[in-house]
Amino acid sequence: MSQALKLGMTFGYWGKGPNPDVIEHAQVAESLGFDSVWTAESWGNDAFTFAAWIAAHTKRVRIGTGIVQMAARTPVATAMAAATIDHLSGGRFILGLGVSGPQVVEGWYGQPSARPLARTREYVEIVRRALRREDGPLEFAGDFYQHPYSGPGSVGLGKPLKLMIHPLRSELPIFIAAEGPKNVTQTAEIADGWLPLYYSPWRQEIYADQLTGAKPGFEITALAHFAFTDDIAAGLLPVKQMLGFYIGGMGAKGQNYHTKLMQRMGFEEEALRIQELFFEGRRDEAILMSSQTRSRSWGHRRGFASVSRPGASRRSPPSLSVAVAGRPRISSSLQTLWVVDSGHHSNGRP
Repeated sequence: MSQALKLGMTFGYWGKGPNPDVIEHAQVAESLGFDSVWTAESWGNDAFTFAAWIAAHTKRVRIGTGIVQMAARTPVATAMAAATIDHLSGGRFILGLGVSGPQVVEGWYGQPSARPLARTREYVEIVRRALRREDGPLEFAGDFYQHPYSGPGSVGLGKPLKLMIHPLRSELPIFIAAEGPKNVTQTAEIADGWLPLYYSPWRQEIYADQLTGAKPGFEITALAHFAFTDDIAAGLLPVKQMLGFYIGGMGAKGQNYHTKLMQRMGFEEEALRIQELFFEGRRDEAILMSSQTRSRSWGHRRGFASVSRPGASRRSPPSLSVAVAGRPRISSSLQTLWVVDSGHHSNGRP
C-alpha cells in the first residue's frame, strides 16, 4: 500500500441546498496542493452532478464521490457516469461506492438489501467490465445482475452491448466505503482504495488483519475533522452530533453498521446506550454520550485540532500544522471550516 500522506476535503451531502462557498473552497484547496475533494449523497442531492460541478471549476485536484450509493443506480449507469466525469475532468475522477443501510436501500431506493457483500462484488465487477470496453460487449450472469437480462418480465430481445464512449481510463480507480470485517477484507481484495467512516490510529488492530490482502498502491482515505474556532466546545459540537446520529439513528436496532463498529472498538455498552437513547427520542443525551465514547476511543485531545486566535474567521484563516496520529506532516494556511485527511496508510499504520 502507498505510504504517502496527502490531504483531501469533503463537502458531504447537502442540507436544504448547496453551500454557496463550495467552489471557492475547492479552488483554495487546489491552490494549496490538496490531493482530492469529495462529494456525497444520501437521499437528497446526487454525488455525480455535484462532482461534475466542482470538476468544471478546478484543474488539478482529484475529485471523488464519497459515496455513490449502489442501490441508486445499476452498475452500468454508474460506469457511464464515472466515465463521463473522468473525461470532463481530464482523468481526475475517483469512483467511491457504498451499499448504505437497509433503511435507505429499501426505504428510499426501493431495492432489496440482503447479501450486501455478494451484491457489491458483482456490482464492482460489472463496472470494471463496462469500462474495459476493449474486452468486448458486456455479458454477465450473476445472482443480482444479468447482462443481457432474461429474468421475469423479459421480452427476450436484449443483446450484449459495450460502452459507446471510449473511457479516458479503463482502469478508473474504485474506492469502497466499508465498515464490517468481511466488507473491509473484500474491499482490500477488489478495490483500489477504502473509505472508512471511522478510523482511529489508536485502534489500528480493528482493521489490520483485514487489510493484509490489499494490492500495491491501495489507498485509505480516512476522516480527520478540523475546526477553526475560538470556542472548543462549539467546535466539537458538530462532531458530537454526527456521532450521535450515526451510532444512534443511522440504521435499525441490531442492524446499524456504525453501532457495531463502535462495539468492535471496545465500546459495546456505550454504543448500545447511545442507540437506546436515540430511539427513545433523547437525542441530546445520546450526543453527550457519544462525545465520551469518541474521546476515549479516538483520543480527542490528540485527534481533534482546534486553532484559537482572536479575530479568527473562515475568511482569514490561521496557519496550522496538520498532524495524523500525532505526527506533523504539512503546514498550510487553510480556508475551509472542515477538512478531511486523505491518509494513505501502510498495513494499517499511518
